[in-house]
Amino acid sequence: MAKRSIVFIINPISGTQSKDNIIELISQHLDQDKFNYQVVRTEYAGHATLLAQEHVEKGCDAVVAIGGDGTVNEIARSLVHTSVAFGVIPCGSGNGLARHLRIPMDPLGAIKVLNRFDIECLDYGKINDLPFFCTCGVGFDAFVSSKFAHSEKRGVLTYLENTLREGLKYKPDTYEIEIEGETSKYKAFLIACANASQYGNNAYIAPHASMSDGLMDVTIMEPFTVLEAPQIAVQLFNRTLLQNNKIKTFRCKNIRIHREHPGVIHFDGDPMSAGTDIDVQLIQKGLNMIVNTQQASDTAFGRVVSELYDELISLSISVRNRNIRRIDSFNKEVMRRLKL
Repeated sequence: MAKRSIVFIINPISGTQSKDNIIELISQHLDQDKFNYQVVRTEYAGHATLLAQEHVEKGCDAVVAIGGDGTVNEIARSLVHTSVAFGVIPCGSGNGLARHLRIPMDPLGAIKVLNRFDIECLDYGKINDLPFFCTCGVGFDAFVSSKFAHSEKRGVLTYLENTLREGLKYKPDTYEIEIEGETSKYKAFLIACANASQYGNNAYIAPHASMSDGLMDVTIMEPFTVLEAPQIAVQLFNRTLLQNNKIKTFRCKNIRIHREHPGVIHFDGDPMSAGTDIDVQLIQKGLNMIVNTQQASDTAFGRVVSELYDELISLSISVRNRNIRRIDSFNKEVMRRLKL
C-alpha cells in the first residue's frame, strides 16, 4: 500500500506552550511505515488557510493543525468539501473541537489517533458566510472573545479573568430570532449556535450537540442575577446547563438573528464586527475528520479542575522564578557595592 502524505501546520504562538517537543514526538511516534510527512509553520494571521489550500492542491491526504481553535478554523475552512482529511494535535487555549471529539490533550495521545487514521465526515456551520466548526454566537461570549483576543496572556486563567471582570458589567440585549418564517423576541445574555458541544476548556454550552446529526443546537441564556451566576458557571462545566430555567434551547438548520445595533460576533472564539442581521446555517457532512474511535470516559468537571490546577501551579512557579531572579539581582548589587 502506498504511504499517505500528511502535512502538519504549526501555529508557533498559539496557546501557552512551546511546540518544539511536538515535532520531536512526531518524528519518534508517527507511523512512518504508513505516512510521509512534512512540517510547516505559520507566520501571520490567516497564513494557515493559505498553507492548507496549497497542500490540498498538491494532493496531500491529510492536514493536521498543531495549535488552538483559531488555527483549527483557519485550516478546516480550506478542507471542507474536499477528500483531504483533517486532524488536530491540540495545544491552544481552549481546544474546543479536539475536546468535543475526545482527541487527547497530550500530543503523544493525539499522534496515536492520527496513526489509526479513522475518518468520519462531520458537519460544520457558517455565520454570515464565515465557517465555524464548534460554536458561534452573539452577546456576552462574543464580547469576552473580543477582550480575550486583545489580552497579552493566554490560557484558562486569562479567559476566566476576562469573564469574571466583565460579566457583572455586561448589559444584555434584545434579539429577534427567525426560524422557518416564525419570529420570536428574547432578551438574552448570549445566543450560542453550536455544532459541537463546548466553547473549549470543557465549558459545555450545548451538552447534547452532535457534529453528525445535521442540526445545530441553539442556546439562549436569559439575563440572571449575581446570586444565580455561580450555579450557571458550575452547570456550564458539569454538563447540566440545560436544567437551568434561564436557558432556552432548540435545534435547527438555519437561523436569522436581528439586533438593534451592530456589534461583535464570534466564530470558534474569533471575534469580528457585524451588522444588525446575523445569518447562521448548518452544512451537513462537509469535513472529513480524523477522529478518536477509542474514547475513554471521563468527567468534564474533573478535567477542567485538573487543568485549572495545572495552570495555577504553572503561575506559582512563574512568580517564584521571578522572585528568585529579583533576589539574585539584589544580592549581586549588594556584593557589587560592598566591593566598592
